[in-house]
Amino acid sequence: MSGPQSACDEDFGMPDTGDAPNMLDAKLWANPCPFTFRINYLALLYNTPLYGWISDQYGLRRPEYVVLYSLALADGGSARDVSLTSGFPKNTLSRAVKSLEKMGLIKLRSKVPGGRRRQALHLSDAGWALFNETRPAFEAQEKRMLKALSEGERQMLFELMSKVVMDAQEWAGDLPPEAGTNKERARQ
Repeated sequence: MSGPQSACDEDFGMPDTGDAPNMLDAKLWANPCPFTFRINYLALLYNTPLYGWISDQYGLRRPEYVVLYSLALADGGSARDVSLTSGFPKNTLSRAVKSLEKMGLIKLRSKVPGGRRRQALHLSDAGWALFNETRPAFEAQEKRMLKALSEGERQMLFELMSKVVMDAQEWAGDLPPEAGTNKERARQ
């Protein structure tokens, strides 16, 4: 195989103009799951270059930066809090926290009063400096992503997406009954 073969290819996210059916059109307009396609597609186009840059420039893996970013937004949060709001498993985030402590980007953990095993996490001065240095790139990428929308459309999108996010606890983590199991399908 020659040339780049990853999601970081130069033409990633650009439609193929060959004779094949237009895959983007099909996924946008003929998709039985149009909402999740749109979210996943945009998240991939947003995240791939940014986390590649974070890795290349700062030597941080995505879960490490997710912990750093989360603590910048909610100082004193726990690894459990980050897991619940990022989708990363607790064991992945536990390794990320240990790594960030070794790098001096978060302070050594302290127990949360009444929190049993829960430990409050805080960025160190170096962690805050790294966050403040990298945040503008994330903000600029989001601004670029949303430039096709008016201010009113952006506000409406934020409100609707927030509503879906807030309701996620009602369905996340479980498959719908329609998924069934192999045993159930075999009995039918």
